[in-house]
Amino acid sequence: MTGLKRTTQKNLMLFSGRAHEELATEVAQLLGVELVPTKAYNFANGEIYVRFEESVRGSDAFVMQSHTAPINEWIMEHLIMVDALKRASAKRITVVIPFYGYARQDKKHRGREPISARLVADLFRTAGADRLMAVDLHTAQIQGFFDGPVDHLFALPVLADYLVQRVDPSMVTVVAPDSGRVRVAEQWTERMGGCPLAFIHKTRDINVPNQVVANKVVGDVEGRTCVVVDDMIDTGGTVVKAAEALLDAGAADVIVAATHGVLSDPAVDRLKNARIREVVITNTLPIPEERRFDNLTVLSIAPLISMAIREIFEDGSVTSLFGGVS
Repeated sequence: MTGLKRTTQKNLMLFSGRAHEELATEVAQLLGVELVPTKAYNFANGEIYVRFEESVRGSDAFVMQSHTAPINEWIMEHLIMVDALKRASAKRITVVIPFYGYARQDKKHRGREPISARLVADLFRTAGADRLMAVDLHTAQIQGFFDGPVDHLFALPVLADYLVQRVDPSMVTVVAPDSGRVRVAEQWTERMGGCPLAFIHKTRDINVPNQVVANKVVGDVEGRTCVVVDDMIDTGGTVVKAAEALLDAGAADVIVAATHGVLSDPAVDRLKNARIREVVITNTLPIPEERRFDNLTVLSIAPLISMAIREIFEDGSVTSLFGGVS
């Protein structure tokens, strides 16, 4: 009697929370799959209920949620979705976080402070996540907070390739808004043909969040188009003050490029009224119509995320998407 031959086939399933379904839908279309139908709602007291309406047993599950405002609600929903997948016997669970919540709380500046970015990673591991994917983490060290594989995606190619078509690279200076962003700015200069680099030396009052005290330009920016690069724009204070400092130092023009458009109040008013030619961001976070303005450009990050998901699903190399940059 011949033995039965059992074959198994990998099954990619994509799930989305309610925070940014538009991005997840675009990723699904690029992957050629449908988002798994999901029932999710809040009870009267604010508790969240989630149930997937298809079997997920044995699947390679990718669960997307961007940690936008109200950030604590969407992180909790994300965790609940992971727990549901674990208890429904998904084979592998990859948490896809276009914007990682609490990433700026990645170290202790003073005594008796939390390291909340580490706590978020621990929560996802406890919930049942096997792997984590995020776009442009605030600091690279966050990759070490998660006890498992972490795929760190970079929006630099998306942003830089757009800007190369908009400016004369021979007249561009890439500007880091603070000394901590110089390494990222160096990668930008390479992508834009080896243009010069400058940075803003800034000081902050650690007792007052989202407020820069002083700026000083380090580097030659006179007569040049300055591209200020950062991972996020929150209230807009940093990039607006950087633009003012650059123009006062003789820059001909200022463009701002950032991955994450948090755009907390009063960012929109600040950016609309600033002497900035263009603000270029990606759609890692939802940008509602009331937060859009004339010189704002929003590029889609969906192609990058979909390619990374495909590489993971097919056991390929995510690093190869960035030419070996890690």
